[in-house]
Amino acid sequence: MAQVHAVCCQKGGVGKTTITVNLAAVVDQVLATDEPAVLVVGTDPQRSMDWWAHRVGDKIPFAYTETDDPAQLEQLRDLDYEHVFVDTPGSLENEHILRSVLKSADDAIVPITTEPLTFVPADTTISEVIEPLGVPFTVAINLWDARDGHVDLDDTIAFIEKKGWPRANTVIRRYKIHSRAAAEGVVCTQYAKSRVALEAQQDILRLALELGYGRTR
Repeated sequence: MAQVHAVCCQKGGVGKTTITVNLAAVVDQVLATDEPAVLVVGTDPQRSMDWWAHRVGDKIPFAYTETDDPAQLEQLRDLDYEHVFVDTPGSLENEHILRSVLKSADDAIVPITTEPLTFVPADTTISEVIEPLGVPFTVAINLWDARDGHVDLDDTIAFIEKKGWPRANTVIRRYKIHSRAAAEGVVCTQYAKSRVALEAQQDILRLALELGYGRTR
């Protein structure tokens, strides 16, 4: 039985696809099995995941598929993989897709940025969809630019704590290397070696380890 992880927030631009792809990449690297142990499922009608996967091509380190069929999404646990990471739509119009994914999910990751405009969509996603379905979730702060100082980061942490949401201690920093990865056709485990690439990879790896991913069933 696969462990299914839904990456969800009903707002675009919070980095769902980047987190999905890179978590899958580091978990695949940690497991280091001969056969594909990690599957990524793209469900967003905008098909941003599909575009990225095709750019990576044969170098993609995990299995990949695209579907928004509710029947298939509700049976993801039955697939023969260790971990399944699902990139969900970033709009309220496709909430039925998100609900189908969450019905088979072991947990959910809710990315939130340090911009207040992302607070309400995260709140809506959690309070109206995730919590009613009883799915364990973790809020992960994404795209924090350390050059801006800690004020916005501290405000975001305060908001999350006021809501009483579980929060990942790992903060994923904003790196141009992440935002360019799709166009260049790579995932974080394939970045050209540099100090910045190592730091960017470490954020993702720390989040994966904190969430307990990378263990076999």
